[in-house]
Amino acid sequence: MLGSLTEDLGELVATGRLLEMKGIGKGLGSALTQVIAEGRWPSDWIELHASTPEGMIEMLGIPGLGPKRIKLMNQELGVDSVASLKEAAEAGKIAPMKGFGAKSQARMLDGIELLARFRARRRLDVGLMYGEAFETRVAQIDGVIKAQLAGSARRRKETIGDLDLVVAVEPEDHEAVATAILSLPGIADVKGAGDSKISIILDTSVFEEGFTVGHIDPNVLDAIGGDDYEQLESGGTIDAQVRLVTPQVFLFTLAYFTGRQEHNIAMRQRAIDRGLRLNEFGLIPEAKAGELKGMAAAEFSLDAIDEQSIYRHLDLEWVTPELREDTGEIERAVEDHFPSVISLDDIRGDLHCHTDWSDGRFPMDEMVEAAQSRGLEYLAITDHSPSATVANGLTPDRLNSHNHTVRTMGSDLAGIELLTGTEMDIKPDGSLDYSDEVLSDLDIVIASIHSAMDQDQAIMTKRVISAMQSPHVDVICHLTARLLERRAPVMMDVESVLEAAVLTGTVMEINCSPDRLDLKADHVRRAVELGVIFAINTDSHRINQFDNLRFGVQTAIRGWVEKKQVVNTLTFHELQRFLDLPKSDRYEFMKSRG
Repeated sequence: MLGSLTEDLGELVATGRLLEMKGIGKGLGSALTQVIAEGRWPSDWIELHASTPEGMIEMLGIPGLGPKRIKLMNQELGVDSVASLKEAAEAGKIAPMKGFGAKSQARMLDGIELLARFRARRRLDVGLMYGEAFETRVAQIDGVIKAQLAGSARRRKETIGDLDLVVAVEPEDHEAVATAILSLPGIADVKGAGDSKISIILDTSVFEEGFTVGHIDPNVLDAIGGDDYEQLESGGTIDAQVRLVTPQVFLFTLAYFTGRQEHNIAMRQRAIDRGLRLNEFGLIPEAKAGELKGMAAAEFSLDAIDEQSIYRHLDLEWVTPELREDTGEIERAVEDHFPSVISLDDIRGDLHCHTDWSDGRFPMDEMVEAAQSRGLEYLAITDHSPSATVANGLTPDRLNSHNHTVRTMGSDLAGIELLTGTEMDIKPDGSLDYSDEVLSDLDIVIASIHSAMDQDQAIMTKRVISAMQSPHVDVICHLTARLLERRAPVMMDVESVLEAAVLTGTVMEINCSPDRLDLKADHVRRAVELGVIFAINTDSHRINQFDNLRFGVQTAIRGWVEKKQVVNTLTFHELQRFLDLPKSDRYEFMKSRG
């Protein structure tokens, strides 16, 4: 509640508006007023806090569980921690209590699970929101020469555990900058502050314009925890470490804290083989440094005008941050045939988006305008098929009207081309949601799993491959149906599906939604080895979600995807030629372009 306030607490107290805030009554308001005015809590609040088991305070983090119910369960069942609550609920002891019931008991178990997942890691987009907001604030401090995120955030891991920020500052400004950082809005707690490292916990007040999780589609929101998830995010925190270094060692520190440990070990070994010492202070000739350590040894470091210089000194091609995972990038960089991985600028169009014809939240013309404003040259409008009833899927008659609207709108536009399409459900038996006759009238068909997600591996695998064998199914989208940190992927033999994609000429989607990032990077890397062709699509339901394209491209980079392997890097006329070909000829068409 307090963490979600966007106004200054002291100002609210001074103007007498504190009690107008939702959730703040007279008791809490009086206590907060005393804290602001006198710097101390009321004595009875201090006594209450001291006498309350820490586990009961931890239980307040469970969505929907308030102090009255916690007190009652403590008095009647001896519940005094999240663990004991879970044990009592699983034993069915909560439901019989007056005012609770089976639904409340089940909701508590769901809340416990959601809290556990939430505390583990944050989705890439949420972690980056915190990281980029904090980076911006730090970069604006007087004396800061440069501030840049490192760690898993810079490698664009699909989830982020904590943040690493490397800050370049001259030694004479070190103390002032450190003090200024600790005074920034958004710091919920200081875990440690040494000479060169500050460990803190950030909360949502780090955002200058307030925090919002943004739009999440209703079916996805329900699967990841609904209002409970939004409640956790609005009061969320993330750990961060700030490393203050001199400008001379900034690049080395940034590189050191960017790469995964195994990548750094391989880099250090190459340095050792060349009589060099590589660490966060520099790339230092052992013969010159001798017994010197740290900044003393850094005086002898080789020069580096950029990170590429560090790799060149070790006879390596540049390795982009997303690839510093020890998945073969060092070996490829040694062999001097490092792939030219895809970039955001290579994407020409989006082949998966939704409008208010199904479960999108914006009219078609506004979605098209948003895509065009972001420089896309073409857009496929792929609203849902009938089986997706929760998504207001289109009957064949509505799809005909949909196609007419797309074509009419497309004929009046300049600067962007439109394709008729559908995101069609693959039914539990592997059959498709539209007839061949209906599908033959579309420019593009993407197909996906939305139901019967508990099928066993053999059935699910057969189900998807059966859809691939249709001459009308162009793309399989978000293959495993996972929702990051919230819903496990379906059981499936992914290897067999990827092999079938090549055999049938079916494109595999890398879904850009930060809830999904499906295919994940490991699957993408294997697909590249097998020769799979990809589409990198946003699955946009709102106009701002076209900005998620960067997350899909970053996943593709982590999977070693090259431009020539992605269909929506084609020009519109090339894409038309691709889609007009029989599926059996499409992969050869893409190879001929390479």
